[in-house]
Amino acid sequence: MNADTSVAVLSLFLIFCRVGSCLMLLPGYSSLRMPVQIRLLVAVAASLVISPALLPGMQGLVQSSGDDMRLQLVVTEMLNGALIGLLGRVFMLALQFAGTFVANAIGMGNAFGVAMEDQEPAIASLITLTATVMIFTLNLHAEILRALVASYGPMPVAGGFVSRAGLVSLTDKLDETFMLCLRIASPFVVYGVIVNFAVGLMNKMTPQIPIYFISLPFVIAGGMVLLGWAIGDFLRIFVASFQTWVFNG
Repeated sequence: MNADTSVAVLSLFLIFCRVGSCLMLLPGYSSLRMPVQIRLLVAVAASLVISPALLPGMQGLVQSSGDDMRLQLVVTEMLNGALIGLLGRVFMLALQFAGTFVANAIGMGNAFGVAMEDQEPAIASLITLTATVMIFTLNLHAEILRALVASYGPMPVAGGFVSRAGLVSLTDKLDETFMLCLRIASPFVVYGVIVNFAVGLMNKMTPQIPIYFISLPFVIAGGMVLLGWAIGDFLRIFVASFQTWVFNG
C-alpha cells in the first residue's frame, strides 16, 4: 500500500469514527432491535456516502500528521461523534422517562413490555417505538447524515475534542429535554394528582373498604381515555423538538 492510499484509508476511517460512534448512540440506529451487523454496515455505508465532501480537506491534515497525532485524531473523532449521538439520545431518554411516568400515572406501571434494552412498562415501550418509527418515516434519519457533514464546521477534525463546549452542550440539552418531558407529560401529572387525591380522600372516608383495588380499573380506564386523547400532541411535540435539533444543532 503506497502513501497516498494509506492516507485515503485513514481519512475514511476518521470519518467512520465520527459517524459510527454517533450512530451507536442515536435513537433508532442504536436500538437492539437492529442486529449488530446491520448497524455496522449502515455506519460504513453512511461514512462512504458523505466521504466525497470531506476527504479533500481531511487528507491534507492526515498526510501532515505523525503517528501519535493520527492516533489522537482517531480518539477525538470518536468522542466528537459520541457527543453528537448522545445529544440525540437524550431526547429518547426523556421520552422514555415521560412514558414511564405516564404508565405509572394511569395505573399501568406494573404492566411491563418486552425487554429489548431496559425493562420498562408496555406503555413506555409503545410510545418510544412509535416515536422511533416517526423519526424514520419523516426522513429525519437521513437529515442526521447532513447534520454530521455540517458538524465538521463547528467541530473540525483539527480542533480535536473540546470537553468544556461538549459539557455545556450536554447540560443545555438535558435542561431542554427535561422541560420537554414535563411539557408533554403535564396532562398526566394533573391526572395523577387529582386521581390520587380523590382515592386517598375516599380511603380516609371509608377505611373499611379497599378503595384502591376497587378504583384501579376506573383509574386505568380514565388514563387510557386521556392517553388516546393526548397521544397525538404528545408525539407531535416530541418529534418537532427532535426535528429542530436535527436541523439547527
